[in-house]
Amino acid sequence: MNPTLLRRHPSALLLAAQLISLVLYPLTAENEEGRVLFGAIGLIAVSLSVWVVDRSPSRTWIALLLAVPAVVLTVSAIIVDSRTLLVYSALLESTLYFYAAGSLIAYMMHDHRVTSDEYFAAGATFTLLAWGFAYAFFVCQSWYPDSFTGLRAPTEPRRWMELLFLSFTTLSGVGIGDVIPLGMPARALVMLEQFAGIGYIAVVVSRLIGLGMLRAARSKLQD
Repeated sequence: MNPTLLRRHPSALLLAAQLISLVLYPLTAENEEGRVLFGAIGLIAVSLSVWVVDRSPSRTWIALLLAVPAVVLTVSAIIVDSRTLLVYSALLESTLYFYAAGSLIAYMMHDHRVTSDEYFAAGATFTLLAWGFAYAFFVCQSWYPDSFTGLRAPTEPRRWMELLFLSFTTLSGVGIGDVIPLGMPARALVMLEQFAGIGYIAVVVSRLIGLGMLRAARSKLQD
């Protein structure tokens, strides 16, 4: 990977990594080691993107403080076959994804000039929020059994892909899906994600679109 290209379009790299892992995950749906491997790769991509977007040492330190223990816990969970370690790893991953999403939002909001990387950042931030809430659902389900139900095997815990699907449908506001939150903590998380999705579209995405239209209008006047 060209370092110059990485620095110019770090958000595109992150968005591509998220979408590729989303496509590849069904191939390892029955393989827990495969899922956590993709999770570890995603953590590295998120940490790298945070470092490239905002090179503040304190922000990089925070990202690494979350990412390194999460990867260690994930690997340890595979070795000792411990679901408890996997839950705490998911808690750290959720926090890291939310932190990275916040960093990208700050990156997009810091001035009134829209770049091509900021358009990629808009898509990447959406996936970060979706992954962050999906990991939060996973932790909620582990701490509060029977938090979610669904059409398939309603009494069993929801699989990771089902929780991620619920997160995407909730964040986007399309409202389709066969996974339903039952417990109070689960419903609270879903409502928070609904609020986050509406706020993200109304504030961040609409601002980028408006600035892009303004830039296009100015370019037309100059021509």
